[in-house]
Amino acid sequence: MASIIVLFELEPDQEIGPDGVEPVVLLVHAAGADPDAPEDPLPQTLCGLDTDAMEHAHYRPARPGEPWYPPALYDKRCRECQAVLKSV
Repeated sequence: MASIIVLFELEPDQEIGPDGVEPVVLLVHAAGADPDAPEDPLPQTLCGLDTDAMEHAHYRPARPGEPWYPPALYDKRCRECQAVLKSV
């Protein structure tokens, strides 16, 4: 997989607001990047969930060897997405 988009699964009816109030992140997922719009995710995460209701994390590892998810959210990473990433 050439590129992934990191997405936040949030509590229902919440989104990240401009005033800095952060909603509760339930899980961090990965999706393939849309080849026609590389900043947009494909319609499903690697674990098969719909990406429409998820928030783009705008996270990219700073250097090789760093995790695909924000390190502070280690406990919230989707283990199914991680297993798919390890298998490719």
